[in-house]
Amino acid sequence: MSETGTVILIDDDPDVLRSCAQSLELAGLAVETHERADPVLSRLGPDTDGIVVSDIRMPGTDGLALMRAALAADRDLPVVLITGHGDVPLAVEAMRAGAYDFLEKPFDPEQLVNTVARALEKRRLVLELRGLQRGDAEGTADPAAAIIGASPRIEALRRTIRSIGPRKVDVLITGETGAGKELLARTLHQSSDRAAGPFVAINCGALPESLIESELFGHEAGAFTGAQRRRIGRFEFAHGGTVFLDEIESMPLDLQVRLLRVLQERTIERVGSNLAVPVDVRVIAATKDDLRERAERGGFREDLYYRLAVAPIAIPALRERAEDIPVLFEHFRHRYAARHAVDVGPLDPALLTRLRAHRWPGNVRELQHAAERAVIGLDPLMADPREAEPGGHAGLAAQVDRFEKAVIEATLSETGGSVTDAHARLGIGRKTLYEKMQRLGVDPDRFRGGPQA
Repeated sequence: MSETGTVILIDDDPDVLRSCAQSLELAGLAVETHERADPVLSRLGPDTDGIVVSDIRMPGTDGLALMRAALAADRDLPVVLITGHGDVPLAVEAMRAGAYDFLEKPFDPEQLVNTVARALEKRRLVLELRGLQRGDAEGTADPAAAIIGASPRIEALRRTIRSIGPRKVDVLITGETGAGKELLARTLHQSSDRAAGPFVAINCGALPESLIESELFGHEAGAFTGAQRRRIGRFEFAHGGTVFLDEIESMPLDLQVRLLRVLQERTIERVGSNLAVPVDVRVIAATKDDLRERAERGGFREDLYYRLAVAPIAIPALRERAEDIPVLFEHFRHRYAARHAVDVGPLDPALLTRLRAHRWPGNVRELQHAAERAVIGLDPLMADPREAEPGGHAGLAAQVDRFEKAVIEATLSETGGSVTDAHARLGIGRKTLYEKMQRLGVDPDRFRGGPQA
C-alpha cells in the first residue's frame, strides 16, 4: 500500500488507461487499473485508502453511476471524472453532485498528476482526521495522541512525551506564542502517575508582581494589609499533581530564588511564616524566550535555568511543520462545526492552498481561530490591512512575496497554466517553482486554457 494511497484508475480504452497509469507511476504514485467499473464497486467504503479516477462513458456501470456508488459508500471519497468535450456540462453537474474534479480530454499529463495529488492529499487528511476522532471517542490510552499531526517533528515530540511523561523530572518547554505549550504540559501531566492529581496552570506574566509570591506560596493571616485569613498557595494546592508556570521569563528575579529552593527542597513557606510545608509537585515551566541567552544577559537566574532545563522540550512553530496544517485545520473545523451545529462539507482545495501558503505567526492558536471563522462563513485568513493598502507599511518579505506572486501568475497566464513552460521562462527549476507556488498560494489550474505565447 502506498503512503499516499492508491489511485483506482478506470477507463475502457486500453491506450488511455495505459497512458494515464504511466504518467501517475512516473510521478511516484501507486496505481491500480481496471477497464470496467463493476469489480471496483464492492471495494469502495469509509476505509478505502485512495481515490477513484474514472472515464464517464463506459459500458456497464458508467462513471456517473460509479461516482454515485462511491459517494453513497463514503461522501468524502474523492472521485475524479475523465470526460470528452461534449460531456463537460455533464461533468459540471457531477461536480455539483459531489465529484471532486473532472479532466477534459485531451489533458496534459501534468494536469492529471496535479489533480490526482490534491485528491490523494484530501483523502489522507480525511482518514487521518477520522483516526483522531475514533481515538477521542474510544478514550485513547495514549495521552500523546492529543498532539495532532503526522510530520516527523510531531512524531518525535510524541515520542519525547512518552519517554519523559512518566519520569519524575521537571520540564522546560520552549515555543512561540500560540504553539501549544499548555497543551503539551497537560499531556505530560496525563502521561505521568500524577494524572489523578490537580493540574494547576499559572501565567507568571499575568500576575501583578506584588501578588505573585502570595499566589504561588500562600500567606498567613496578617502577613500584609488585607490578608485577613490564611490562604493556601498554588503550589500547596497542587500537592500530588503538576504546577505549570507559563511565561516563566516574567517571574521577578527575587522570586526565582524562592522557586529554586522549592525545586531543590520540595518545600514552600507561606508569606508571613517560617514553617516549611512539604509539597509533592512536578513543575513544568514554559517560555517563548531563549532562557539561556536571557540568563547570560542577567535577565534570568542561570542556576534556575539549569535546574529547569534537565528535560527541555521544544515545540516546533506551525510554519516548520506545514504538512500538519490541513489536518489541524480539519480537526478544529469539525470541532467548531459541532459547536455551531453547522454542516461544513469537504475542504475546498483552493482554501487548502491558501492555508499552506500562510506563514501562521500566531501558530496553532491562529489556525484554530481561522477554522472557526471558516465554519461561521467568514474568510479564514483575514488579510492584514497594512498589506491590503498600497501605501501601507508591509515588511520587505511581504512586499517581495507579493511581487513574486504577481510575476508567477503573469507567467502562468501567458503559458496557459503550463508549469513546464513557466519554469523555463522564469529561469528557475520546476521544483523551486512548485515550492514557491505552494508557499504563495498560486494555483496553476486557474490559468489552464489561458493565452499561450
